[in-house]
Amino acid sequence: MKPFLEALDERVLIGDGATGTMLYAKGIFLNRCFDDLNLTQPDLVAEIHQAYVRAGADVVETNTFGANRVKLATFGLESRLHAINAQGARIARHAAREEAYVAGAMGPLGIRVEPWGKTGLDEAEGFFREVAEQMKGLHAYIRAAQHALEQAPEVLDSVGVN
Repeated sequence: MKPFLEALDERVLIGDGATGTMLYAKGIFLNRCFDDLNLTQPDLVAEIHQAYVRAGADVVETNTFGANRVKLATFGLESRLHAINAQGARIARHAAREEAYVAGAMGPLGIRVEPWGKTGLDEAEGFFREVAEQMKGLHAYIRAAQHALEQAPEVLDSVGVN
């Protein structure tokens, strides 16, 4: 497989679909932490990644959309942060093999960041950096559902883009 940026320079790369929607279709209810499935039902997560690769996806996202300290705390799972992210990266890498690139999915924190909230930009950056460090070595990172554009520079800095 070509290096990711070289492939991206040459053509449009097709990403996978909505992993959460697929998990829901497989019977996982919305009141569950989908990210924790990396630890509790890794075969189910791998099955979804493999289906996207078979369907022709060039890029598979890790099942880590909500796997940040703030979001996991709402489920009482913040102590499993590292394990969830590391396992999410392992599952996606294994499913992709040499047929697809792997991107680390990083969703919103679910809190307001200054000046609209109490969380400072440096603290928000720290949350994203923590996640990125746990998924080192992936081809890319996808910061999905970015509602607060003022967080964009911090997100890019946290994964070493800027």
